Amino acid sequence: MTGRSSGQPSHEPEAVGFVLAGGQSTRMGTDKAHVELNGEPLVAHGLRIFRDAGLPASIAGGQSALSAYAPVIEDRQTGLGPLSGICAALASTSARWAVFLPIDLPLLPASLIVCLLHHAGITQRPIILSSVNGFPQTFPVILDRATLPTLQSELESGRGGCFSGFQAAAESLGEAMTVLAVETLVQCGQVSHPTSLPATRWFLNVNTPEHLRQAEDLLQIEAHSHSIIA
Repeated sequence: MTGRSSGQPSHEPEAVGFVLAGGQSTRMGTDKAHVELNGEPLVAHGLRIFRDAGLPASIAGGQSALSAYAPVIEDRQTGLGPLSGICAALASTSARWAVFLPIDLPLLPASLIVCLLHHAGITQRPIILSSVNGFPQTFPVILDRATLPTLQSELESGRGGCFSGFQAAAESLGEAMTVLAVETLVQCGQVSHPTSLPATRWFLNVNTPEHLRQAEDLLQIEAHSHSIIA
């Protein structure tokens, strides 16, 4: 995605990524950011997805201790959920587009991020999501920075739901949310997983020790199958 012409040189990228890491991790029983999947902390998985997508990335809503991995945008309004971290992140950047990925979606391919961003650049729609099996997924999400005032208003009004906040922000800008079917993107060859993991598995939320075991099994099975084919 190319930057907008302003007549002045700019060092600010047009798109940046944020790994949302401010959850309480109550179901995991320990801080998910440091939980390892295939020998790599979940926070590192999220940052790697952005790196593979060619985006500079920070951590939103996390603890300052995570700064060893990437810059941390600390959320001063703790306990208000991921929408609070999203607002803090949007307020911290002057980039046109911000991509948000929660720490518990480590199986997503970077190509999905690239495709959603490409669509945002072409359509100029303020909110881009994906769907799988006909169900819109709250994350990953591409947000135009212009959505910040409405998202902040939703948060301050006690409406902390991310998906409903995205809907309100789109409506305030006179737009509708854009939802792209992952299955169609795969069939068209626009998106693929590096280990050929089926799209229905990409959105496994690693929220519990059982989910972590499922993710480990999926990666091992697909990596083994991929090596045999290769």
